[in-house]
Amino acid sequence: MTDNTAHARAIVGDTSLPPGFDHPHASEEARRIAEAGMILRVQVGSGVHGTSIAGQDDRDEMGICLEPSAYVTGLARVPSGIRGEAAPVQFEQYQRHTVWDQPGGLANRSGAGDLDVVVYSARKWASLALAGNPTVLLVLFVPDEEVVHRDEVGAELVDNAHRFVSKLAAERFIGYLRSQRAAMTGEVGAHTNRPELVAIHGYDTKYAMHALRLGVQGVELLTTGRITLPVPEPDLSRLRAVRRGEVELAEVVAAVEEAEARLVELSTSSAVPDQPDRAWVDAWLHRTHVAYWARTES
Repeated sequence: MTDNTAHARAIVGDTSLPPGFDHPHASEEARRIAEAGMILRVQVGSGVHGTSIAGQDDRDEMGICLEPSAYVTGLARVPSGIRGEAAPVQFEQYQRHTVWDQPGGLANRSGAGDLDVVVYSARKWASLALAGNPTVLLVLFVPDEEVVHRDEVGAELVDNAHRFVSKLAAERFIGYLRSQRAAMTGEVGAHTNRPELVAIHGYDTKYAMHALRLGVQGVELLTTGRITLPVPEPDLSRLRAVRRGEVELAEVVAAVEEAEARLVELSTSSAVPDQPDRAWVDAWLHRTHVAYWARTES
């Protein structure tokens, strides 16, 4: 299955990130690496899916960056947070939530107006994408209007989205769907942090919406090799109705179970490749890093 869409274009945008914080993946050195090597940065949250509700959602962004040679071919590490008290860590990502700046710090829950951003190293992102991780795969399908920054290297990556798509995604989508379903119904051991939604609607409507969304998008990916963003109609209206608590829990559970069954079927019957194109990805990682080092370290 090949990608016949128009070629992606470079979009020069903001590569600056919030300053470092006392979090293992938020050191100032990690921030500098992420900013300097950024090839792609997009919105990945409810806004890009089309399911956000005004005044309720934070903004989720994800990026990809290339690393300096010392972090790839050597043993260089970055500090763990900004205090430097813990042992240095391998650079894999820069992760920052602006809500951490409020009283309460890391314990705070993001809300309207907050920014949650993670910039993965290209190697870390590729390993997750090749395994079919639903969240990281999204960056390959974000429309131009939701792209914060994309250089020529990032555009090439987007043009080769099909090389990351395989039947492996089915298991990942199913796993994510099941975890969201468990959270929406409050199963023992499931994580939920929106008791206000449960109190009003009898279930966590945001988890419910995401469970169903994962089903919709997983089926599309395994059927067509792509994910359409925002979610097209009529599914979008259905997801928004679930998010607003307008759908009975039993109906939502039935819809999620139907989507799960379809994903299970597609895990073997889908026309997408059994495995992603790891050879191309390895070659892309090698030549893009070598070119980046030649530009920045010579």
